[in-house]
Amino acid sequence: MIQHMTRAPYDCDVLVVGGGIVGLATARALRTASPRLRVVVVEKESGPARHQTGRNSGVVHSGVAYRPGSLKARLTVAGAAEMLAYCAEHGLAHARPGKVVLATTSEDVPRLRDLAQRGRANGVAVEELSQRQLAAVEPHVRAVAALRVPSTGVCDFGAVAERLAADLDVRYGARVAAVDQRPGTGVALGTEGGHVLRARALVTCAGLHGDRLARLAGVEPGLRIVPFRGEYRTLAPRAARLVRGLVYPVADPALPFLGVHLTRGTDGTVHAGPNAVPALAREGYRWSAVDPADLVSTLGWPGTRRLAARHWRAGAAEIRRSLSPAGFTAAVRRLLPAVEPEDLLPAPAGVRAQAVLPDGTLADDFRFAEGPHSVHVLNAPSPAATAAFPIGREIAERTLRRLAGG
Repeated sequence: MIQHMTRAPYDCDVLVVGGGIVGLATARALRTASPRLRVVVVEKESGPARHQTGRNSGVVHSGVAYRPGSLKARLTVAGAAEMLAYCAEHGLAHARPGKVVLATTSEDVPRLRDLAQRGRANGVAVEELSQRQLAAVEPHVRAVAALRVPSTGVCDFGAVAERLAADLDVRYGARVAAVDQRPGTGVALGTEGGHVLRARALVTCAGLHGDRLARLAGVEPGLRIVPFRGEYRTLAPRAARLVRGLVYPVADPALPFLGVHLTRGTDGTVHAGPNAVPALAREGYRWSAVDPADLVSTLGWPGTRRLAARHWRAGAAEIRRSLSPAGFTAAVRRLLPAVEPEDLLPAPAGVRAQAVLPDGTLADDFRFAEGPHSVHVLNAPSPAATAAFPIGREIAERTLRRLAGG
């Protein structure tokens, strides 16, 4: 229990918990909106971007796939251009190769058409490719129909986070242990090291621990973060030469995962993946990483059981691909037939912080909650890195309203 701050001075105006790209972009937005505002970021790791931000394929998404009118669609379309412009302004590696989306069977073609309509509704330019046009863009892929989305880019989100952090007051090695907020008196935050920071307002952008931080602050999130590990492979040089840009399968709209795809990064490395398997810890980057408390949290949530009952076939297929090199190779061969098992080299995995509702529904959009003096990010997996700057402004606006209200 933290001794409350009824008469204690504030250490800052706003505390932001989380040194990933969303937390850092939020702190930047608060400082931009009100330059005199004292903003402090606290991060439990020894540096920024150690989890979702620094463990992804680096794709700057176009916004083509998201439900028209959703926060994801609106903020991603705006954020993509802003992210690439920020990289250009600060000399950070980036490119805009565009991506092709493939229907590899005739059954996929209606989904591809729906994707084109959705993208155009979101204001994203989409080009339908003939077989000859596809061969000119990506000569080694296989498809019965294809789209090209020219605005899709790539960057190094970890480098973006480091550049953002350089301009902010970030306190590393500060794991939050307790939060106390009461109407009219602000927020007190206690760390595991015994330090207490007091602020007029709190923002939590805690990714894999977002629901826990909200609950610690007395805000019931109404959902549970269920971690899904995304496993990648790096293409050996022989196979990497067969991929020019970004190659995706058309996704199943019932799931938030885009399927195994191919991504040429800013350094020329081509990654294949990710698949999506249940992680046995919220920071479970390997099958051997098991956290009993995290497992109890995941398995004890009614939404997890309902999700598993609804999608067990898709989940079983993902686990097979994880455990079987042949299964992963087969998924890549759907897009790139010439790849061989020896072309797929080990690469670091990431963990997606996916919010699951009590009925087993996967939260489909960015989601926030608010307390008397706090704003909490409850669901911001991919494409949140792409949309980080407009998400940061959205959170900043909500936080400034909290400040204005007392």
